[in-house]
Amino acid sequence: MKQEINIKEIKGIRIGQTENEAAGTGCTVILSENGMAAGLDVRGGGPASRESELMNPLAAAKEIHAVVLAGGSAFGLDAAGGVMQYLEERGIGFDVGVTKVPLVCQADLFDLTVGNPLVRPDKAMGYEACIQSEKGNYRDGNYGAGCGATIGKFAGMDFCMKSGIGSYALQIGELQVGAVVAVNALGDIYDWKTGEKLAGLLAEDKKSFRRTEDLMYASTEAVENKFTGNTTIGVVVTNAQFCKSSLCKIAGMAQDGYARSIRPVHTTADGDSIYAVSTGTVKADQDLVGTLAAEVVSEAIIRAVTSARSAYGFPARCG
Repeated sequence: MKQEINIKEIKGIRIGQTENEAAGTGCTVILSENGMAAGLDVRGGGPASRESELMNPLAAAKEIHAVVLAGGSAFGLDAAGGVMQYLEERGIGFDVGVTKVPLVCQADLFDLTVGNPLVRPDKAMGYEACIQSEKGNYRDGNYGAGCGATIGKFAGMDFCMKSGIGSYALQIGELQVGAVVAVNALGDIYDWKTGEKLAGLLAEDKKSFRRTEDLMYASTEAVENKFTGNTTIGVVVTNAQFCKSSLCKIAGMAQDGYARSIRPVHTTADGDSIYAVSTGTVKADQDLVGTLAAEVVSEAIIRAVTSARSAYGFPARCG
């Protein structure tokens, strides 16, 4: 029997986050002191990422110790340094004799057009997010990597909406599968079960919606530089036992959750990325977990939109 659980119930991880609300940016850290196997699937054309090659099945590392989701575009990649410091201080990492080197991967979204563009996630913010993970402070909405997230930006920031970060998790027997997703898409957000548009590009009166796809279809002229950066980034977590190659496939299947819920998606103006990490020893079918991964990703996207609140002059679905 499939049942919903809290993302914090998945064994083997801690999630912490911090944000600078005034500046409109933040970071979210998913860490595992015992290490976790990890895979990655990137389908957007403009990712800002760190240590992605660690998840190549040909790379020697069999596990990583943390995944960071952050704002700040490529500037925000500095946050991983704070996560590395936190883990090294606690003796967590790959043993190289003179120290232990924490393996920390990161993906960032573009929020520089929200709040203060000169304030980005940095080493101190990454360290603080790890401290907050000890308290289990994760929340959906305008927090962590979702602090400055917006959606529906094809016509520019004047007609977009506020989004955030969301989570969702399911359990079947001993198997647990969950997702944390920071939704910062160029496109519009839909309920994958009903097809209802939940948020995205606003009409000129800002009281109703326009479809981003309709605006795109109005002209076939090439647009060299779409208005702003975007990128939806997420992590699928399972307590099932998988190797890197299997997790890369699961991350790829989880991208179906993006495709069901975001239209358009995987554009050159997005850096859409999904990590998949394995934290346990439960035996489970890879295709089952991949199918569940797509579902929890879609539900996490809904949570990101419905938990967000209006901020920085951008309206949110729920006020």
